[in-house]
Amino acid sequence: MQAFQPLFSKDLWKDIHQQVPDLDRRTQKLKTNQLTLLISNAQLQEYRALRKISTSVLSDNLGQAIGLKSISHSQISRRLKTLPTKVSEMLFRRTLHKVAQKQGYGKIRQQLGKLYMIDASTISLCLSRYPWAVFRKSKAGVKIHLRLSFDGIALPDEVVITPAKIADRKKLDELIVEDKDALNIFDRGYVDYELFDDYCEKGIRFVTRLKNNAIMEFTGVERPVEEDGIIEEDVDIILGTGSRKMKHTLREVTIDDTINEPFTILTNDFELSAEELGEIYRYRWQIELFFKWLKQHAQIKHFYGTSETAVTNQILLALMTYCSLMLLKLEVEYPRDLLTLQRLLITCLFESYEEFLEKLRRRRRKAAKRINHEKIYQMTEHYIITEEDTGWLNDLIYDPVIL
Repeated sequence: MQAFQPLFSKDLWKDIHQQVPDLDRRTQKLKTNQLTLLISNAQLQEYRALRKISTSVLSDNLGQAIGLKSISHSQISRRLKTLPTKVSEMLFRRTLHKVAQKQGYGKIRQQLGKLYMIDASTISLCLSRYPWAVFRKSKAGVKIHLRLSFDGIALPDEVVITPAKIADRKKLDELIVEDKDALNIFDRGYVDYELFDDYCEKGIRFVTRLKNNAIMEFTGVERPVEEDGIIEEDVDIILGTGSRKMKHTLREVTIDDTINEPFTILTNDFELSAEELGEIYRYRWQIELFFKWLKQHAQIKHFYGTSETAVTNQILLALMTYCSLMLLKLEVEYPRDLLTLQRLLITCLFESYEEFLEKLRRRRRKAAKRINHEKIYQMTEHYIITEEDTGWLNDLIYDPVIL
C-alpha cells in the first residue's frame, strides 16, 4: 500500500499513543492503525457504504496488509464513533508535514510570498439522521472551514469542522495566518470591518473582495495606471460610516476582466503592484477547485457514521488520504494530475513499491513518444516533389505517419 507508507511508521503510532493514552486498551479486534488503513483505502477506492468496506477485508491482499481476516460493518461504525478526533487530526497533520518538507519552495512563493486561501464549503445532510448538525428548519449540514496553502500544488493547511449554521467569518481568526510574510486571501463572505482594523494593527496582510453595497470614503490618494492596461483604478479608501467606520486606510484596486465584468479587490498591502494583486486574487480559485476535487473523488458526501465524531473523523481521514496521494506524487515526480495517479495506484495497490515505479516509468516512456510533425512534413514534401501522381494524398485511408 504505497500511498499509506507513512501510516506504517512505528514512531508515528508511538507519539499518538503517548498523546492519547489507553487508545486501544479495550479494543480486541479493530485497532486504530487498522481502522485508519481501512478507511483510507475506502477513501482511495471511493467506497460509499460500510458493507462494501467490510466486504473488502475478505480480499486476501487487503486482509493481509492490515492484519484482519474479517470485520463487520457495525464494528467499523462503532470504532469511527468512539475514535478521538485528536487521533485523526494528528494523522492528517503528520502527513501534511511530510508533504511540506518534500515540496520545498516553488516559483509562486519565491515571487509573491506565502499564499493562503481561506474559504468554507457546506455538505448537506439529512436532519432526521444528523440532528446535531441542524442548519435550517428542515435541513442539516456540516461545514468545512479550510485554509489552503498554494505554491504550485494545493495543500489543506488548516481545517475547522462545524455544523453548517456557523457563519464563515466567525472562524476567520482560527484560519488566518499572522506571519508577516504570509498573504491571506478570502472572499467577501468574510468582510468584517472590526477584524480588518485588528489585522491592520497586527500587520496581518489580506486580500479580499469588496461588497457592492459597501460605504467608503476616498482619501485622495490615487496611483497612476496604464491607459491600456487591465487596472482601471488603484486608490486608498476608508470603509464604513459612523460607529462602524474603520480606523485604518485600505487599498481598493479595480481590475478589468476581459471575460466577466470588472471586479474590485480590497487589501491592506501597499507594496505589491496592482497587477500582482490581481494575479494573487485569481489564485483564490484554487480552493474552489480543491473543494470540487474533494467532493468528487473523496468520500465526504456519504458518511460511514451519523455522530459528530464519526463525521469529523471521516473528513480528517479524507484530507489525510489526499495528502498521502500528494506525497506519493512528489516522491515519484509524477507529472500528470492527481486523479490519474489515484487510478493507477488502485490497480497496483498491493504490489511492491519497485513494481509500482516500473509501471510509472513504462507509462512515461509511452507518453514520451511524440509525433515528429516536422519530419512528416519534410517527407510528404519530398514525395510530392519526386512523384508526378499525388492523387493518393486525397485518399482517406492514407496515414502520413506511416510512410
